Amino acid sequence: MPLSTHRTKKALGQHFLTDPAVVGRILAAIDPQPGDRLVEIGPGAGALTFPLLERHRRLTVIEFDRDLIQPLREAARGRGELELVHADVLAVDLAALAGEGPIRLVGNLPYNISSPILFHALGHLRVIRDMHFMLQKEVVQRMGAAPGSKEYGRLSVMLQVHCHVEPLFVVPPSAFRPPPRVDSAVVRLVPRPVHEVAVRNPAVLERVVKAAFAQRRKTLRNALAGTAPPALLEGLGIDPGWRAERLAVRDFVRLANALAETPPAASVQ
Repeated sequence: MPLSTHRTKKALGQHFLTDPAVVGRILAAIDPQPGDRLVEIGPGAGALTFPLLERHRRLTVIEFDRDLIQPLREAARGRGELELVHADVLAVDLAALAGEGPIRLVGNLPYNISSPILFHALGHLRVIRDMHFMLQKEVVQRMGAAPGSKEYGRLSVMLQVHCHVEPLFVVPPSAFRPPPRVDSAVVRLVPRPVHEVAVRNPAVLERVVKAAFAQRRKTLRNALAGTAPPALLEGLGIDPGWRAERLAVRDFVRLANALAETPPAASVQ
């Protein structure tokens, strides 16, 4: 079955990019160079795949929809070396794909699992050079949100701790088949150097941020009850009466690092 006639599957969150002008802007943003190890998540009907392949000559794609595997393979003939990985990206070891060098991740991410994919990528940052993703505009706004805004939350903090987040441009629904009900946006993520992140225990940071934003209307005193005593917060210059969105990313890092150095018994008193 030709890719152009593939019936999109709502259950998989499929919205295939069709606008060549948007494809051109994404290619310009990625700017692939000789020697780059490119990995595309969710190639779909190949709108970005084949221009990348023709320009770069080598590309790895991760596709979950079995009905797209053979059509993609056939359409790639004569365009370059396409490595197809038929799998759920959340189960893929990105480090294994990287081999000896870092990878550059790209993709029009399925809207229904975009956040899990982002957190999966965070677990593999040691082998990722950069990421260029298309997601719902709302998600991109959350990714780059500043403290105090309604969009600022767990996703904002966890991504900004580990990456420079750069929203690039908005993409209208008319650029897709079928058109989604929302605007989309392209974003660039560049992992920060390890020394810049300065997180002593990533698991503690994840636990603190998740608890702080679990119920946004709760004060930190209540949201972090059993995790961070008010005295510890006050010692860091953090008012226990604040809500989570008042804290800057660096404040969450300071709190997590303080907890990582605090004996378990003391941290819950």
